[in-house]
Amino acid sequence: MEIERNAVYLVKVGELTLKSGNIKDFEQRLTQNAQLYLEGKNARVRLRAGRMYVEAPEESVPGVEYALSHLVGIAGWARAVIVERDIEAIKKAVYDQGLLARKAGAKTFKVEARRSDKAFPLNSYEIAREAGEALYEEGILAVDVHKPDVTLSVEIRERCFVYGEQHPGHRGLPCGTGGKGLLLLSGGIDSPVAGFRMLSRGMKIDCLYFHSHPYTSPEAQGKVEELAKTLARFGVGTHLNVVPFTKVQERIRDKAPVDYATILLRMCMMKVANMACEMTGAKAIITGESLGQVASQTIENLTVTNGCAAFTVLRPLIGMDKDEIIAVAKRIGTYETSILPYEDCCVLFSPKHPVLRARQDETQEIYDALEIDGLLEEAFQGREHKRFGWKED
Repeated sequence: MEIERNAVYLVKVGELTLKSGNIKDFEQRLTQNAQLYLEGKNARVRLRAGRMYVEAPEESVPGVEYALSHLVGIAGWARAVIVERDIEAIKKAVYDQGLLARKAGAKTFKVEARRSDKAFPLNSYEIAREAGEALYEEGILAVDVHKPDVTLSVEIRERCFVYGEQHPGHRGLPCGTGGKGLLLLSGGIDSPVAGFRMLSRGMKIDCLYFHSHPYTSPEAQGKVEELAKTLARFGVGTHLNVVPFTKVQERIRDKAPVDYATILLRMCMMKVANMACEMTGAKAIITGESLGQVASQTIENLTVTNGCAAFTVLRPLIGMDKDEIIAVAKRIGTYETSILPYEDCCVLFSPKHPVLRARQDETQEIYDALEIDGLLEEAFQGREHKRFGWKED
């Protein structure tokens, strides 16, 4: 018989189980992040032996599932039932889960059992065989051990958990275990994905966006704010600094060789990113660049822009192609926002034939001739600050 009235979720912890001496720090951070997401949900969170357990009242189920679908550092999760440590109770629970799966359209199944407590009289194979017997014999579902429509799981621990539908997690490391990074966030597809990838490596991120009114529209800034909100839901909140860059881009347009406009703009962005890192305590600059994708992303041009960075530059998409990046964008919910037709300042005054393999010494001379550092400081001081939380809308 089922012995738990609250909704119960069994959460599989991801990569942090590979840590050794400092695993407790990672577990503590993951638990703290889960508790933040579940604030006000009257939920109880426990982490033990590679599993996180979340229990909450039925009315809190939507909030709990929102939290688990955004919590970075877990491999997967499922709503489970807790039953007595008795094979007949297990069989009944598996049967009920099978009926739910059939109602949802499943035709085939298999049972997986895990017996962490070796005191239980049956081994994992015996549990799986007996638990699924009734579903098979009554023709509820057909057995398919290779590609089943649903896997029904039994875990024998200090309590017995039975569950059906499993949801994938975002894996990685708990947000906050990898320091802080500054994401150069544009309105495109790439930079939000870059931010998410660093979130999944345990980083907290702040965001920096360059806006060039009146050349770029309020809708373009609104698009970036929406992207920052989406990332905040995975990153336990974020800050967005909007830097007015109109005068900077006009100076580049008026004073620099046309074919150098794009790389000079990237150099200026790096200079301002240095200021933002110093202000926020970020230890790295994150960009959405992918090698060779556009003119500014040749190895020579990346080397030039790197020369302007006073902090480590992280490019998590550097070896990814566009289809791979789009797949992640769709999974995390940024793609539809990114493709809205509002262009940001990165395409403003873009030359038809940009320099592809800039030399650092020549480009630095052109940059110095602009005498632009004062405008960069002015732009940074004129920034607009916004804070986005992690809670569901």
